[in-house]
Amino acid sequence: MEVLSRLNEYDRQLFTKVFKQREQHPAIPFARLLSRSGEGLLHVLIPLAVWELQLPTLDELVSLLLLSLVLERSLHWTLKNTLKRPRPQNSIPGLRCLTNASNQFSFPSGHSSRAFLLATVLAVVYGGTTSAIYLWAAGVGLSRVLLGVHYPGDVLAGAIIGSCTALSSYMLLGLI
Repeated sequence: MEVLSRLNEYDRQLFTKVFKQREQHPAIPFARLLSRSGEGLLHVLIPLAVWELQLPTLDELVSLLLLSLVLERSLHWTLKNTLKRPRPQNSIPGLRCLTNASNQFSFPSGHSSRAFLLATVLAVVYGGTTSAIYLWAAGVGLSRVLLGVHYPGDVLAGAIIGSCTALSSYMLLGLI
């Protein structure tokens, strides 16, 4: 338990350093936009765009995305409601976050998890240069810290969960 306590304290200190930066930062409106982009709409719009463009990868993309999302949402919900880590505004006195959270618990970050899931799905289906999509996913995670609703550790855990569920789904579907 000592290790978890030290990790939690380090996470809080890192959060405080990052969150304080937002007060001078002109990118808060952009952080809100990035945060919203991680809510799941792109998980629908991208397959629709692939369908509209009549790309031959549609079946693979949709199968992988659906299985990944079912696994990720199940794991996310279980962890969040089992561990019940309070959000920063509920555990740091005087903290006022800049957006509304969809639920009361912090760990793991669902926005980060969904963003890294989508980035990984697109990387395995389409290959090529993936730095832009992973940069977007990292931006979604950072936005959640800047807006005050997640600790950096929540975002890191979400990124790992999203990426791993996408890769696991890829193997389960036999697409390797």
